[in-house]
Amino acid sequence: MRDVVIVGGGPVGILLGCLLAVRGVDVEVLEQRRQPSMRSRAIGIHPPSLGALEQIGVADDLIARAVRIRGGIVSCDGRTLGRLSFAEAAARYPFVVALPQYETEALLRARFEQLRPGGLRPGVTVLGVRDLGDHVEVTSRGRGTIRARYVVGADGARSVVRDALHIGWTSHGGGETYLMGDFAEPGEGGAGAGNAGVRGEGAAGAASGGAGSSGEAGSGAAGAASGSGEAVLYFERGGVVESFPLPNGRRRWVALTDGLVTDACSADLAGIIRDRTGVLLPPSADPPSAFSVRQRLADRMLAGRVVLVGDAAHEISPIGGQGMNLGWLDAVALAPAVALALADPASAEAALAEFDRRRRRSARMAARQAGFNMAMGRPASGVRLRARNALVRVLAVPPARGILARAFTMRWL
Repeated sequence: MRDVVIVGGGPVGILLGCLLAVRGVDVEVLEQRRQPSMRSRAIGIHPPSLGALEQIGVADDLIARAVRIRGGIVSCDGRTLGRLSFAEAAARYPFVVALPQYETEALLRARFEQLRPGGLRPGVTVLGVRDLGDHVEVTSRGRGTIRARYVVGADGARSVVRDALHIGWTSHGGGETYLMGDFAEPGEGGAGAGNAGVRGEGAAGAASGGAGSSGEAGSGAAGAASGSGEAVLYFERGGVVESFPLPNGRRRWVALTDGLVTDACSADLAGIIRDRTGVLLPPSADPPSAFSVRQRLADRMLAGRVVLVGDAAHEISPIGGQGMNLGWLDAVALAPAVALALADPASAEAALAEFDRRRRRSARMAARQAGFNMAMGRPASGVRLRARNALVRVLAVPPARGILARAFTMRWL
């Protein structure tokens, strides 16, 4: 009988496996995929998560591969509304790092293999979970029936574990749609690179009144999008555009859309960005991803000897980069609670109940923050536009700036 079986070998499940393994726990991870996904997906890793990666000995390696994002810029109509420095939020890691998810997962898998050789079981489909009081049975295709003292569901928003326990799954807003794609940095070469950072002749350029009217030419958000190591949020009239640096001279762009445009090509996304911000992107052969935001929370994260973490417990808008990091913080909180429950069964109920209470509270806070982020990025004009821009300016100066930096680096979750 295993101490712990984790269902789901994504970044949350594997990190939890590592955190348990370094505590001497006999842990096995079941993963349905035979091969890892090579999609970029989640890229932002916040300071609390870097602290978790430090616990398992991979933080330095990951930071060496990633881009450090030391702050952010918010702009509208070519004018910089405010700047945010992440140095105000974290002393040890005064930055957010960006790395494609498949590279992050590869580092975690390699470390887990060092800690628990053969502990990751790919190609296993979990069919059901039964809590029998003193242990849990997991039925699967690929491994048969597995017994464990505790089971953790880290199997995503369509969680088989959550469904098997009949745990409620409640919607908390959402519905916005976005288009996301990765492009070479403007100015790194290729067609259109010579125009990088220059506002075009479309609606965004006309709205700015020309570079001379802003007083920010060359130092504003459009210029900052060229290899500055800063995130840029364009709160434009037609809807938000977000931009984040990536390794190897690339940058991620995310734009709010009127609907789910699953057939869009990279030129379509580049057109939206040009029309709203005036930034001209080089051509890209990589197709963009369209996604619809859903925000849902599990009614509970604990049922007897079974626990939920990550997207199985809370599906949070990716706008703001909270999803993967929130799951990692679940893992950081759960690992010592499970280790205590195994070592001292009399303490198990209280330790796991405290985990459930605190992490559901954090998930609710993250959902509210994500809702605020999405509301700020909606199309705006007239009085609403002026009010939103005034709010951004207020939030970008002390003392609000420090609070905002803590929020965007997940220091309170």
